[in-house]
Amino acid sequence: MVKKRQTTVVELPLFPTESHWLELSTLWNTQGIIAGVDEVGRGALFGPVVAAAVVLPQSALLSLMTAGINDSKKLSPSRRNQLARQIATLACDWRIGFASTAEIDQLNILQASLLAMKRAVLKLSVQPTLCLIDGNQLVTGLPMSQQTIVKGDSLSLAIAAASILAKVWRDDLILRLAVNYPMYDLARNKGYGSQRHLAALQEHGVSRLHRKSFSPCQN
Repeated sequence: MVKKRQTTVVELPLFPTESHWLELSTLWNTQGIIAGVDEVGRGALFGPVVAAAVVLPQSALLSLMTAGINDSKKLSPSRRNQLARQIATLACDWRIGFASTAEIDQLNILQASLLAMKRAVLKLSVQPTLCLIDGNQLVTGLPMSQQTIVKGDSLSLAIAAASILAKVWRDDLILRLAVNYPMYDLARNKGYGSQRHLAALQEHGVSRLHRKSFSPCQN
């Protein structure tokens, strides 16, 4: 009697789409080294805008997909922290770049976000041949090819990984800064315009790390 070969069926979460399989079957086979790039903190009133660039080996993609990787905003803080550790362990390399509040006020938030992305990519010790960029804006000054993906943190595994790393890094930074600025409730709002944060701005005014070009910080 011939024995049937045992097969393992992997149950993938709902998050993977054709874009993920494109990364698995096409990009990693034809484009060489792929980096996912995303930023967090564009809408915040306090603190820098932070970007992450991450290079994932093809061997890590399936395990990250089955782990339930997703847009960082759709994950709980504890789950983001778990996935960030897993991504950092599996990645060929990952780096953080940021633009300060002074740069945000000088350049505007879009240009500062692109600058943070550029800094993250250029820090990579493993230089990619293609960057997958969240959004619809190319990053000027990068020496490699780029592909923009609108809502990329929900459509691209590599971009989602970058969004998680950036979010965890920025949240940790804001938590450390919150000790020096207790009146703004930063530990809870992470620098975004919550009701308590807006009320504190009215009562105490802005700190040196608030984005003074943003309208809630101007009154």
